[in-house]
Amino acid sequence: MRQDIKLTASDKFQLSAYRADPAGTAKGAVVVIQEIFGVNHHIRSVCDRLAGEGYVAIAPSIFDRTSPGFQSGYSPDEIAEARKFVASPDWDAMLRDTQAAIDAVKSVGPVGIIGFCLGGSIAFVAATRLSGLKAAIGYYGGAVVRYADETPKVPTQLHFGEKDAGIPLTDVETIKTKRPDVEVFVYPGAQHGFHCDERTSYDKASADIAWPRSMEFFAKHLKS
Repeated sequence: MRQDIKLTASDKFQLSAYRADPAGTAKGAVVVIQEIFGVNHHIRSVCDRLAGEGYVAIAPSIFDRTSPGFQSGYSPDEIAEARKFVASPDWDAMLRDTQAAIDAVKSVGPVGIIGFCLGGSIAFVAATRLSGLKAAIGYYGGAVVRYADETPKVPTQLHFGEKDAGIPLTDVETIKTKRPDVEVFVYPGAQHGFHCDERTSYDKASADIAWPRSMEFFAKHLKS
C-alpha cells in the first residue's frame, strides 16, 4: 500500500509524509530522509523499494515548515532553487520532524533510518540524538563531518563518492578518524548523488554495491 499521510511533531506542527507498506508482514520500518529536492519521485521510489524488501518505509517532508509540499527535479535551475533550503537549515526542526516519523512507525517493529545528501547528514545526527532507532545509514552527507564528535547510539553506516565535489576526501578521513565505530565506504570514481538514477551523477556500478550493502546492514540490525 502506498499513501500520503500526516505526521505531528512534538511542537504540534503537522507535516506531510509518504508511506509505503510491504505486501506481507513487515520485518521492521525505515525512515527515509530526502535530499534537498523534497519527497519527490526518487525518494518515493526509494520507499517503494524498501517496501519491496519487506519494510514499512516513511519519508517525512522536512521542508514543509518553509515550503509545504515542495518537490523538485534535478535540472541546474531546480538544483539552484532547492539549495536555498540549506542556506541556513533549522536542524532542530528537521530532527523533530524526523522523530515524528520514527514515532509513527515504531509499533511496526525495529526502526532504521536512511538518508541522502542533506538526509544523509540528518540520518547521522538522528543516530546520535534521537530515540527509537536501531540502525542508521547515510549517503553523501556533507554535514556529517561537523557532527563527527558526536557518538551514534546505534550501528551506523556511511557512504561517500570519491569524486564528490562537495565533500572532500579529507572530510571523509576526518570522519573515519573520529568515528572508528562507524562503517564508512568510499566508492571509486563516484560523484555526489551517485545513488539516484534520475541524476546525471548516477553511478550504477557504485549504487549496485551500496544498496545491497545497506540492505545487509538493515537485515543484521533491524531484528525483532
